Amino acid sequence: MSNTLIGALIGAILAVVALQFGFWGFVLVVVFGLVGALVAALVTGKIDRGALTDVLTGRRSSR
Repeated sequence: MSNTLIGALIGAILAVVALQFGFWGFVLVVVFGLVGALVAALVTGKIDRGALTDVLTGRRSSR
């Protein structure tokens, strides 16, 4: 599957969600999708937990 096809499918799913559940349902689906993607990236090791913690707490990595 190409990235264009995946993007089109995600867009179609979000459009159906927006039509079915309204604006706040759409926002909720997007937020949960982003949280799920973040958790998946953390579990697979694509995002370093230490670096993410430093970014969220405002620590600088270069001094």
